[in-house]
Amino acid sequence: MGRRRAPELYRAPFPLYALQVDPSTGLLIAAGGGGAAKTGIKNGVHFLQLEQINGRLSASLLHSHDTETRATMNLALAGNILAAGQDAHCQLLRFQTHQQKGKSKPEKAGTKEQGPRQRKGAAPPEKKSGTETHQEGVELRVENLQAVQTDFSADPLQKVVCYNHDSTLLATGGTDGYVRVWKVPSLEKVLEFKAHEGEIEDLALGPDGKLVTVGWDLKAFVWQKDQLVTQLHWQENGPTFSSTPYRYQACSDSGTFLGLGTVTGSVAIYIAFSLQRLYYVREAHGIVVTDVAFLPEKGRGPELLGSHETALFSVAVDSRCQMHLLPSRRSVPVWLLLLICVGLIVMTILLLQSAFPGFL
Repeated sequence: MGRRRAPELYRAPFPLYALQVDPSTGLLIAAGGGGAAKTGIKNGVHFLQLEQINGRLSASLLHSHDTETRATMNLALAGNILAAGQDAHCQLLRFQTHQQKGKSKPEKAGTKEQGPRQRKGAAPPEKKSGTETHQEGVELRVENLQAVQTDFSADPLQKVVCYNHDSTLLATGGTDGYVRVWKVPSLEKVLEFKAHEGEIEDLALGPDGKLVTVGWDLKAFVWQKDQLVTQLHWQENGPTFSSTPYRYQACSDSGTFLGLGTVTGSVAIYIAFSLQRLYYVREAHGIVVTDVAFLPEKGRGPELLGSHETALFSVAVDSRCQMHLLPSRRSVPVWLLLLICVGLIVMTILLLQSAFPGFL
């Protein structure tokens, strides 16, 4: 029996590193590129329109935003503002969609070109006017807003970016081990401190002002601004294995589920509160998974899910975006079960009354 495979939703003309889903419009945003090296591999951010067609979830290219010599390695989304990590910089992008009366041909889908991650020799981002694309009466416009350098190591690269709960602040981390927090949209720096020795792998801003960071140094910390609150440890209440190094890394959560992509290309979906695995495809990409994102449980998410309980998207340097669908586990609705129970109770009472007159 052949290996289980996940459906390929889209293939870009460059390696893919970052992924976001806009809940209000149902746009899937995938980004990447070949960097500044003159290999002929493009750099860009692709906006894909998700739709249900004949009961199947599909994606079509709505707009391709050229990022010139800068590959986008990470993304964060707040409303219609994208924060894109491009080399040592964070670039804010604003996109807008609206309906048009006329129709025109869609852009061509991506090719199978792919290339290695490039980090050196990139020019800093430059502002330029937005570009537009039309597809079946939908217009999407993207414009570059503010940009700022966020990493200052010898080989600078922004590794991660995230918004806080009300999208007024943006936190970035990179290869120099520093966390930097910026006001949005001005990108005025409000906080800077050394969090890790070496690269920062992921970070998250909480609604109470706390910040969680994980690094290549095998450590995970909780901060209140720049003050260390606590360090996280593996298996605090269980057996420890001092000879086994554990590295904290990123995953995606939907509120109900956790999605995970591995360095070997495998993809899994777990229940968030119990970590019970519900879905697993071994080596779905066959190469390191660079990002995963759930179809949101709000906005257009439920409409696009159809009969499925959740949908997870994954991207990798193989230029592919795959779709991982979890079928609904509820074969009978709860209300129907309650109705059947009530009906059985009524039928039992009627049978007893028939067999034993005067029972009630």
